[in-house]
Amino acid sequence: MKIAFVVLIFPTVSETFILNQITGLIDLGHEVDIYAGRPGDISKIHPDVEKYRLLERTYYTRQPPNYIWRFIKAIIWFLANLKYSKFLLESLNFFKYGKQAVSLELFYGTLMFLKHKQNYDIIHCHFGPVGLQLVKLRQIGVIQGKILTTFHGYDITRYLQEEGEQAYNWLFNFGELVLPISELWKKRLIEIGCTDKKLVVHRMGIDCQKFAFAKRELRPNGQVNLVSVARLVEKKGVEYGIRAVAKLVNSNLNVKYTIVGDGPLKEELESLIQKLGISHIVEILGSQEQEKVIEIIKDSDIFLAPSVISKSGDQEGIPVALMETMAMGLPVVSTYHSGIPELVKDGVSGFLVPERDVDLLSEKLTYLVNHPEIWSSMGAAGRAFVEENHNIDKLNKRLVDIYQKLLLTELLVDSFLP
Repeated sequence: MKIAFVVLIFPTVSETFILNQITGLIDLGHEVDIYAGRPGDISKIHPDVEKYRLLERTYYTRQPPNYIWRFIKAIIWFLANLKYSKFLLESLNFFKYGKQAVSLELFYGTLMFLKHKQNYDIIHCHFGPVGLQLVKLRQIGVIQGKILTTFHGYDITRYLQEEGEQAYNWLFNFGELVLPISELWKKRLIEIGCTDKKLVVHRMGIDCQKFAFAKRELRPNGQVNLVSVARLVEKKGVEYGIRAVAKLVNSNLNVKYTIVGDGPLKEELESLIQKLGISHIVEILGSQEQEKVIEIIKDSDIFLAPSVISKSGDQEGIPVALMETMAMGLPVVSTYHSGIPELVKDGVSGFLVPERDVDLLSEKLTYLVNHPEIWSSMGAAGRAFVEENHNIDKLNKRLVDIYQKLLLTELLVDSFLP
């Protein structure tokens, strides 16, 4: 099959779940092109981006962030591409296409696809707004193929708060299939108008071979290493992890807490660490290459993921970092947030607590620190669940099956069930 992946940013180290799909489909013998709004930080890219030479098959809209410059540049591009004036003018039809026409998003998307004009069997969009754009671009006539859209987190939470619950009507009417990553998001998509017949839950996954399982045992010096791997943004809840660990330190527990990640809250969190007097225990390492992250997790005992709903309404999907650390055998402490309870079974592979409950977060961490004898059984349960439900090899084969059924059969949801 000939497949187009359309994403917001590529490459980006925080979205290995998309990369895993792309490389997996290439390994299965399919031809994949990538379209993105803009490039990510190419100074920190996943080794598979180079291994598969993905940048050679990636195309960008390169839409200027400044609207005035975006408008001026659009005029220049229009005059330089008068042979495509029919399509470009149609992309500016704000009566029909709304904000995505006014913002010139469709104009720049039209230019990108006209420059690399190809027809695809499958157009797989990641995040709702991308799918919304692509059904309109297909309507304009600059790309052809069956459109599937994966919903992750912000696109079904914060985006709807900003744009309203009717925001995806175009996508629900004209897209072929919608792939929420959790049962929770499936339920939410039905609530806002997507027919159940167009919905198939397809989870994100990891390469379990890259994340080797190891039995966790208390080290000779008695120190327990806690770790979080997360972007330093509000919904990751790192502040509450820091506050919970401070309570452990005040109880004289022998712990160390390593935070891997970067983001806009880094300075604020570093100030909190100083204020709580735990800088000798808690360290923020910043963003790291995946191999380094794996080494840090190998040297850790408990994973902490205290996710919360942000003030803007933004939520997680199901954090891939949780899948990776569970695959490596770490018991986890997380929250009843979004789709996390579909991954972490409370009392089996870890513990779940209500969002922002620092006292209960600290209590569960204290219990795990004081009972290392349960680490191995929790870790084994987590590994088994990830292997069964989030193994990228299994999921990519199922994804190909979904694609093929979409191309060959009527859109009946029963045909997509595993």
